[in-house]
Amino acid sequence: MTIFDPTSWTGFHTWLSLIALATGFVVVLDLLARRERPAWTAIFLATAVLTSATGFGFPFSGLLPSHIVGIVALVVLAVTLVARYPLQRAGHWGWVYAVGAVISLWLLVFVAVAQAFAKVPALKALAPTQSEPPFAIAQLVVFAIFVLAGALAVRGARPVARPQF
Repeated sequence: MTIFDPTSWTGFHTWLSLIALATGFVVVLDLLARRERPAWTAIFLATAVLTSATGFGFPFSGLLPSHIVGIVALVVLAVTLVARYPLQRAGHWGWVYAVGAVISLWLLVFVAVAQAFAKVPALKALAPTQSEPPFAIAQLVVFAIFVLAGALAVRGARPVARPQF
């Protein structure tokens, strides 16, 4: 199956997505626990950027909803990367980083849910056009979970002293 073949563009993109999802959950759970694992964070942010960027490598004609999600994800990731690395989460950049990390993971999960409804036969039968209630309910539940996680991550984002340049 080419979807998981890392030598194909689809497979490469899929593996990046899976790595970003897995490491993203670790990063968000760490935010909730008020800790950070720099290597996990770096892998998450790098694979999230690469996932969004490689999404533009598929053939298309015209702007699609997937491109809008990709553009939004890249903008959010750009701000998140600046908040995390050059500004080292100093002052209000701590909560900017936390919100950015949570939104970045939510966008990946949003797309994963959409892909599941498009590719998994049982889910596709429930929402063949992704405009049916089961799809909307699934996305609403995911969104609610991430809003809660984001609120908790912001509460846990402790101010860090401003770095000296």
